[in-house]
Amino acid sequence: MADGSPTPPFLWGCSDQYTAPMDATPHVSASEPLVRVTDLTLTVSSAAGPVHILRGVDLGIARGEAVALVGPSGSGKTSLLMVMAGLERASSGSVVLDGQTVTALTEDGLARLRRERVGIVFQAFHLIPTMTALENVAVPLELAGMRGATGRARAALDAVGLSHRLTHLPGQLSGGEQQRVALARAFAPEPALLLADEPTGNLDHATGGQVIDLLFALRARTGATLLLITHDRGLAARCDRLVSISDGRVSEVVQA
Repeated sequence: MADGSPTPPFLWGCSDQYTAPMDATPHVSASEPLVRVTDLTLTVSSAAGPVHILRGVDLGIARGEAVALVGPSGSGKTSLLMVMAGLERASSGSVVLDGQTVTALTEDGLARLRRERVGIVFQAFHLIPTMTALENVAVPLELAGMRGATGRARAALDAVGLSHRLTHLPGQLSGGEQQRVALARAFAPEPALLLADEPTGNLDHATGGQVIDLLFALRARTGATLLLITHDRGLAARCDRLVSISDGRVSEVVQA
């Protein structure tokens, strides 16, 4: 890179990369699922009484697997993703990610886990409007203490076809370009797990198709495990497995 920063190995095969401290995660057998969800429940209060959003979800996701999570609106899909990412606290049960019990971590521990192990892409792009595309990708890397954050961010944006838009603010980018910035931000730290919640929901069909093709291409190059929420059965069929959720429970699991 021009600034001397190391280029992410998932992009160019370089061996110079960020590694977490030796004690960051326990030793885990490669045969163990990357993610294990056990008897997970989520209940929230409302004026009408408690609302049971998740009702004893059990789910395992293998390393490198792509899983589509489908189900009707209000079935608990996004809530499950939020608990897995540590953005929502479960009422009971557990989520174990790569040997770490997500549901037992402190807020600081959850923040570190998301910076180092989890990439998230939402329907809304969630870019910081006052930061350029480059800054939106580089700043999270800097906060995670990764070396060569700017170089990594440049390489990630180049991988999504936005090397010519580095200095543009989100408001100067199209919806598809903003979601590509969000993809670059999610993949730049080389996460073990990528969580994508209807990532094309705010895009037209053609642009959404381009973003999905890019997501699967990046996932193939990085080897990241993918959990994708979608209402599109055609898109779900591109995954290794389809998991249906209904009324807060896993109702069906189908191999693609």
